[in-house]
Amino acid sequence: MKAILLLVNLFICSVAIAQSGEEQAVRATITRMFDGMRKSDTTLFKSVFAPNATLQSIAKNKEGVVSVRQDAIPGFITSVGKQTPGSLDERLSGMEIKIDGELATVWTPYTFYYNQKKSHCGVNAFTLVKLDGNWKIQSIIDTRRRENCPDL
Repeated sequence: MKAILLLVNLFICSVAIAQSGEEQAVRATITRMFDGMRKSDTTLFKSVFAPNATLQSIAKNKEGVVSVRQDAIPGFITSVGKQTPGSLDERLSGMEIKIDGELATVWTPYTFYYNQKKSHCGVNAFTLVKLDGNWKIQSIIDTRRRENCPDL
C-alpha cells in the first residue's frame, strides 16, 4: 500500500514539475513578444507568432456600442517596427496561465504606455499552441479603455 501511495505521489509531483516547465515556456513566449515590442525588434516580435495568427480588439464607441476590430498580424509587426525603441511599453499586472496538452491560454491585465505616457489599459487574452516543440501565439484578443487604468 505504501508503495502505491509513493508511486501516486511521484506521478503527481512529476506532472506538477512538467506543468511548471510548460508554464515557464508559455510565459517566456509572452515576455519575448513584449520585449520585441519595447525594442521595436520585428525579428524578435515576429518569432512568437504562429502562421495565420490573429489579433482582435474589443472597443466601445462614445455611444457605448461594442465592436470587435480585427487587425492583420503582418501589419501589427510592421507598425511595431516603425516605432522608436522604447516608445511602446505594455506593462502587465499578472499572468494567469492554463495548459492542456498543446493548447495554452494566458490572461494578462495590462497598462499601455506610449512615449512614457499612460495611454490605455485592459486585458489581453492569448491563445497559444505548441508547434514543433515551441509555444507560439495563435490569437490575441484584448480590451482597451482609457479610464480607471492602474499605474504599473
